[in-house]
Amino acid sequence: MTPVYSTLKRILIGHPLNSREIEEQRVPKRTAIAIFGTDAIASTAFASQEILVVLVPVAGMAALDDLLPISLVVVALLAIVVASYYQTLYAYPSGGGAYIVARENLGITPSLVAAASLMVDYTLTVSVSIAAGVDAIVSGIPELRNEHVLVGVGIIVFLALANLRGLRESGRLFAPPTFTYVAIMTTLVVVGLVRYASGDLSRIPVDHQALAHFTGKNAVLTGASVYLLMRAFSSGAVALSGIEAISNGIQAFRKPESRNAAIALVTIATILGGLFVGIALLARDLRPTLSPNETILSIMGHQVFGGGVLYVILQASTAGILALSANTAFAGFPRLAGQVALDRFLPRQLANLGDRLVLSNGVIVLALAAGGLFVAFGGNTSSLVPLFAVGLFMTFTLSQAGMVVHHWRLRRRRWRAGISINAMGAGATAIVTAVIVISKFTEGAWIPSIVIVLLVMLFARIHRHYERVEREIHAEPGETEPEIVHTVVVLVPSTVHKGVTKALAYAESLHPHYVHALHVSFDADDKRRLRASWKDYGFDVKLDVVDSPYRMLTRPVLEYVDKLDRKWRHDVVTVVIPEFVVHHWWEQLLHNQSALLLKARLLFREGTVVTSVPWHVD
Repeated sequence: MTPVYSTLKRILIGHPLNSREIEEQRVPKRTAIAIFGTDAIASTAFASQEILVVLVPVAGMAALDDLLPISLVVVALLAIVVASYYQTLYAYPSGGGAYIVARENLGITPSLVAAASLMVDYTLTVSVSIAAGVDAIVSGIPELRNEHVLVGVGIIVFLALANLRGLRESGRLFAPPTFTYVAIMTTLVVVGLVRYASGDLSRIPVDHQALAHFTGKNAVLTGASVYLLMRAFSSGAVALSGIEAISNGIQAFRKPESRNAAIALVTIATILGGLFVGIALLARDLRPTLSPNETILSIMGHQVFGGGVLYVILQASTAGILALSANTAFAGFPRLAGQVALDRFLPRQLANLGDRLVLSNGVIVLALAAGGLFVAFGGNTSSLVPLFAVGLFMTFTLSQAGMVVHHWRLRRRRWRAGISINAMGAGATAIVTAVIVISKFTEGAWIPSIVIVLLVMLFARIHRHYERVEREIHAEPGETEPEIVHTVVVLVPSTVHKGVTKALAYAESLHPHYVHALHVSFDADDKRRLRASWKDYGFDVKLDVVDSPYRMLTRPVLEYVDKLDRKWRHDVVTVVIPEFVVHHWWEQLLHNQSALLLKARLLFREGTVVTSVPWHVD
């Protein structure tokens, strides 16, 4: 099996990289924008639509009048958050994600809440982005509408494999679709606004059938209430997703890391803010009708570009950027999980670098979690979005609150300005967090809130386990173990063969105090034949036979070893298992695998060593 697995792994992931090549894996600003900025940039493709999904059922087409003001408030919040994180990038050049900032300035519990919130946010980022991407794909290819869950899972698998190949390779792969989307969306907004202003483009006629899907045929429409405007704002605020990722991944940038990361952050925010407001302006002018079967971007694109090449590019790049926007989470989640694992709040395996110098276990965990969530919600974007922003803004709040404490504690140059910026960011994002929880609680915002609490409890339990193990295994200098009585037990099958003779020779070479040969008998005739054969071979080792009328192997062996333990104190028992090793992996299926179960069970028995003595069959 090993050669087949190894070949497949090399094809999908590539050849291993030397640890000394890790510096070469750092990426320039342009590539980093494609790695860490796709999530934020791609949110422009669905955030406006999610605002309308909330407002249209109560306000009808008048909801388009509220889209621009809400978008401007979101962009103002974006400016505050970016200014806050700009401070963080220079304060923590080795990586200043919310977890690190909260740990250094607020304490362990707030840092764990930040980590849990951000991990939930990254998982939802993948699910929401893929769901929106699949929506865009089926808008252009309606034949796939019934297969949208399968399409989404396929995209998640593709993204996971791309990220397992390494940060630099994934950046090169995702840069072209990212910048193509930015170019075509800028073209849509600019051309659309210019054509409308010049009178060359008219408003889109109202699609009453599509509108009735959201408002109901006999609905009495009213203006949006403050509560509904809050809900709409919280749906649009998902556009800020991904802003945190750069502070987590600062070490992925080429030197000087802080400066390059800050430039990338401002660039991403400028693209995001410009496109978000531009789409709102264009929607206000063109008045597209919200449709259950087609995105408003597709509707406006068709009106501005017609059905030509530019419209096809728009649809293809939108589907591409939405599908690939989950890459931001694949870049951020493994780094965050690795940091938490180094502090022993998550399994240590999450901090291990894989063949391609990426935290591959974190990539796999994220793919499994996000894929399961995507399937559970049927790939429905509107069902996933209410879950989305809770962890995001809770993370923002804790990170900025931590930076306030950081400035106050160190009081470096311009610390007062830093405190003002970060305090404003913490206050604004705390208010937004409250708005999201209150306005979206019944729609599912309670779910991530509970998950965050459960994750914090899990982190604490894992940490206690590692601390307990460390106390148990700690050895003081000069500490000695008591004298050990060593007993070796050689398991013997129903037939004496070369593997048995080799195992007995190995046992004798250990020079133990006692050597026993043990056979677990399922059949009386086999037992008699084995005893006679044992006598014929003239082995010096006594053969003990244990009857097992219920044909069990593991329990009789354990009971036999327990009996030896009671006979000699301070005993280490080595169980030697002779095994065949055949040439081809499929040939191994033709042989009994009971030794695997026995070894697994003996592993958890204190004072027991398990050794396999292989006999290779050519």
